[in-house]
Amino acid sequence: MRQNYINKLFTAFLISIICLTFTNVFATDKPLANNEYTLVVEGFDWGPAANKVIIGLDAPSTTIDYKDFTVSVERSHACADVPAAQAKGNRSVVYAYVSDNQGKRVKEGSFVTLVLAVAPNMPLGSTFQYSQKPACRGNQWVDYKVTITDTKTNKVWNKEKNRIMPLIDDFDLTGKFEYEAGKTMSYAAFSPKNKTTKSPLIIWLHGGGEGGTDPTIPLLGNKAANYASAEMQAFFGGAFVLSPQCPGAWMHNKDGVITHGKEDDVYNKGLMALIKNYVKKNPNIDTKRIYVGGCSNGGYMALKLILNEPNYFAAVYISALAYQSQYITDQQINSIKNVPIWFVHSKDDGTTVPENTVVPVYKRLKAAGAKNVYFTYYDHVTDLSGFFGGENYYYNGHWSWIYSHVNHAKVDFDGSPVKLNNRPVTIIEWMAAQSKK
Repeated sequence: MRQNYINKLFTAFLISIICLTFTNVFATDKPLANNEYTLVVEGFDWGPAANKVIIGLDAPSTTIDYKDFTVSVERSHACADVPAAQAKGNRSVVYAYVSDNQGKRVKEGSFVTLVLAVAPNMPLGSTFQYSQKPACRGNQWVDYKVTITDTKTNKVWNKEKNRIMPLIDDFDLTGKFEYEAGKTMSYAAFSPKNKTTKSPLIIWLHGGGEGGTDPTIPLLGNKAANYASAEMQAFFGGAFVLSPQCPGAWMHNKDGVITHGKEDDVYNKGLMALIKNYVKKNPNIDTKRIYVGGCSNGGYMALKLILNEPNYFAAVYISALAYQSQYITDQQINSIKNVPIWFVHSKDDGTTVPENTVVPVYKRLKAAGAKNVYFTYYDHVTDLSGFFGGENYYYNGHWSWIYSHVNHAKVDFDGSPVKLNNRPVTIIEWMAAQSKK
């Protein structure tokens, strides 16, 4: 009897240990409610898209068939107009796999990740809507509602519980800086992990459609979050990334009208104060390796900052420059001729016409004796992925920042490769090598 009691006690003890072990293993794999889902939003060359959705299963599984699921979406916004054809419809499910609750593939699990088709001409996939209305101008997050149906069981998931945004989730999105009494700028900031030495700082200034108070919009609208990717970070051995957000547009003058450099804008002093404050608060930033870049409105502002303080930045990278050459004096050109600069532009840019902006600015800098200034001049902005037509697919010619964000630019104005120590380099490799003397 006593031995039987001991055996039962020992069995109970083993069961408790096993239960505790499995509880710890699956503690982070929290189940979703029956109708809940997790949405995954990632940045692509053309902007953000919802490219995955994660749902919970009633029981663990090892296999799943994507053909068993349908996905429909509704897109709306309280202010921005959403065209009827882009307001609701079905998404294409291209693949499915058993995963954990973060979308990581596992052999057996209680979750399924559905992979959705995305493309630049599939607006139903976009979580942004561009608006021209004064009350909500620029890129806006839409109310993005998803309904997933298991066609075999008729089970439905239609309530978003969580949202995962790869790279974006690695940024601190809480930054606020008071640049004038009662006026603030938002900013997103990324810090390199496990660094014990000083690191460079990459600053990105968004375009005219990403102003406001939500710093996720500049990170996704221009894919600026990519500077925090492992691939980009490797060039710098780890780098801080700062993405300030203008409350309006960087090129606004005191009357709220766009200036192309004819008169002063109202943000450059406040922005420079924000940058210096961020550097001061982060003593691990290498002040000899601070890089600033931007596109369109942000390209204007990047050039404005070095015109004001040509000795502060180690290098500048500008795409779709909006600063018109006619408003830059020869004295100003001479003041920045020794600043390392790399311009990127497309010949078919109808918004920041190159003949009025980057072409004469580059030529004037070279005529003034600039040695470390380059200009990659594309015929068109094309599909780098190859999925949508490759060189035969044309994006809007204004979107030359695509080439900066994926480190594609590698030739100078005459088509010759840009070289560093007699070795061909890309724009990011070149930038990472720049340091103030």
